[in-house]
Amino acid sequence: MSTTPEIKTDYDAILIVSFGGPEKREDVLPFLENVLRGRNVPRERMLEVAEHYHHFGGVSPLNQQVRDLIAVLRPELDRRGVALPIYWGNRNWHPMLADTLSQMVESGVKKALAVVISAYSSYSGCRQYRENIENARQPLDDAAPVIHKMRVFYNHPLFIEANVDCLRAALEQVPEDRRDRVQLAFTAHSIPQGMSDNCNYVMQLTETCRLVSESLGVPGDRQELVYQSRSGRPTDPWLEPDILDHINALHQRGVTDLVIHPVGFLSDHMEVLFDLDEEAKQRCDALGRRMVRAATVGTHPKFIEMMGELIQERITTAAERRSTGRFGP
Repeated sequence: MSTTPEIKTDYDAILIVSFGGPEKREDVLPFLENVLRGRNVPRERMLEVAEHYHHFGGVSPLNQQVRDLIAVLRPELDRRGVALPIYWGNRNWHPMLADTLSQMVESGVKKALAVVISAYSSYSGCRQYRENIENARQPLDDAAPVIHKMRVFYNHPLFIEANVDCLRAALEQVPEDRRDRVQLAFTAHSIPQGMSDNCNYVMQLTETCRLVSESLGVPGDRQELVYQSRSGRPTDPWLEPDILDHINALHQRGVTDLVIHPVGFLSDHMEVLFDLDEEAKQRCDALGRRMVRAATVGTHPKFIEMMGELIQERITTAAERRSTGRFGP
């Protein structure tokens, strides 16, 4: 009897769901107003973040990175015999989820698998996306397609392998005679402490970091999980330490070489480019420290292979649910 997974016929489409980003200067403030709607973030902070985008001409690379992802995911799905069309909708900027779902209804889509561009579980990285999808479905009433979300993949072996490759390439940029003393900082987006207390975000990040560093033989005393890109009121507790504070602490300890791996991000979007390539690099330069920033997984072949596997896993029968490390899929 054949063990080849059989494609289920009740899925009509794949829906890529991303954060979204402005693609010209006049988009920046409307985009940020969408992001911050209903959140207690001072306008001064919003204008400060707007300057980060203006520094790059008002263009976030995120939308183009999603286009690049779809371009390489299509042949991967074709290779697996998954001929479902791929749609794309954003939470905060065009193409907006509501518009994409309307397009899906016009095309006759009844059931879709949502691939959320987020590897870890938290309100902002998981449940909020579910809420956004449901909000986009409501105006469509009975015509709205049923949408299921693909599982998180922080401990999928191919995700770990892709991160290992990215980090190895960064470590190889450190001269060999200093490589055994280099300090590694894994970074992820900070979230409010209250949000963290009610999800597995830190646990999942910690496990990803452990699996990646163990694969490369980086000892525990030469690495740390730190955070970046916090927002909200300064008085509210968020996950710490911040990467800039961490750089200051490493300087006090006499560390000369630092490799930063933004393991909490899947692509080199604005918060990676500004908070790490600009601010963290400037802080290291000012302190006379050497810094290398590892690439995110982006369109790494192993990451794309994982995406194809997870999609096939969900839409087929008898598919294996792979994971590695201490926790199941």
